[in-house]
Amino acid sequence: MAGRKTIKSAIESMMFVWGKPLDIKEIAEVLNENRNEIYVCCKELQDEYEREGRGIVIREVNRSFQFVTRKENIDYIERLCTPVKHKRLSQSALEVLAIIAYKQPVTKGEIEAVRGIKCDRVIEGLARKDLVAEVGRSDAVGRPILYGTTDEFLKQFGFETLKQLPDIEDIEGAMSDDEQEAFDIEGVYAQQISLDLKEKK
Repeated sequence: MAGRKTIKSAIESMMFVWGKPLDIKEIAEVLNENRNEIYVCCKELQDEYEREGRGIVIREVNRSFQFVTRKENIDYIERLCTPVKHKRLSQSALEVLAIIAYKQPVTKGEIEAVRGIKCDRVIEGLARKDLVAEVGRSDAVGRPILYGTTDEFLKQFGFETLKQLPDIEDIEGAMSDDEQEAFDIEGVYAQQISLDLKEKK
């Protein structure tokens, strides 16, 4: 049995990556620990975040736990997120869009595994621009949402179907060995297609 500090550290990482409410049963199965012990650890984490007044708090919903932003900070978050609708796509958004375009249908966890960082806000921004959308649910544990590109994506980039996307092998073939080591293919293609992206009215 792992120590409580180790368990709480693992739970924090899992909640950060999962994004949605994470059920006690699922946490216990992943960590191979007793459900009651997991629940106690989650409640202790919740108290610690609240006591320290952090910008992130832990919300409990039907014995599931989720990271959420502190409600007192909502004005700041809205100021940060609102301009996204009017900006050109950032490099991060282009990379996520390229990953979804080539690997769809794909879960948020799979996207984050490629990029190595959390992508919630980026995906939400792409969805608001109607470039990506939910296309179903994975059969994996928890049935995470699957994302894919939209008709608007095809329209913005001048494609009629997804079959017109350049083959990854073709792009790799046009790169030198040094370039292939320096960049992942999704990032390279994101830079390429960004040149033709129109502002969404």
